[in-house]
Amino acid sequence: MSAPLHPPFVPLDFERLAPAEMLRRARELRAELARRRSVRHFAPDPLPEGLLEECLLTAGSAPSGAHRQPWTFVVVRDPELKRRIREAAEEEERKLYEERISDEWRAALAPLGTDANKPFLEIAPALIVVFRRAHELENGEKRANYYTQESVGLACGFLLAALHHAGLATLTHTPSPMGFLSELLERPENERPFLLIPVGYPAAGCEVPNLERKSLAEISLWR
Repeated sequence: MSAPLHPPFVPLDFERLAPAEMLRRARELRAELARRRSVRHFAPDPLPEGLLEECLLTAGSAPSGAHRQPWTFVVVRDPELKRRIREAAEEEERKLYEERISDEWRAALAPLGTDANKPFLEIAPALIVVFRRAHELENGEKRANYYTQESVGLACGFLLAALHHAGLATLTHTPSPMGFLSELLERPENERPFLLIPVGYPAAGCEVPNLERKSLAEISLWR
């Protein structure tokens, strides 16, 4: 009986840091990401060439189930396509606010000042639409992917952190339902829309809700 095959391994690229340096880095990253806010008012200014590519490569470095990397990032910059996405999103959002939303949900959204109008989908210089690859299609056959929800969620977290670190503003937009994105962007049937992220610079005078994040005691438990 032949021995089982194993993939090639390489030495881990890892540097063990001094405790003081570790704490400094942790505090710097916390302070930087604490400034990240969801933005709904964007400037139309174009983005530097190559910037989104670097951020997408960072997102692609996220861990994934069985290393399947079950994500596709569609970057939309074409004005006409952005207009069509806005129109379709607003149609779904009107139905949400008028017919589907509960009173409890409406009350939870009230402090954010959101409604069915989504002009940022046209104004932001780029939209990144994240698709979850439910499975792979290879020569007409299905190949399973694993933990796709968790994997794509991790990649989105990496992407948001990378975009913020690069000096850009973002919004995590989830029009419900999102099936229109598959149609407009001509994605194959194995891909499911996961998240729509407008990206750009905040508009002059941009304001955001005055919100507070939970404290460490509220989000952690130590045993």
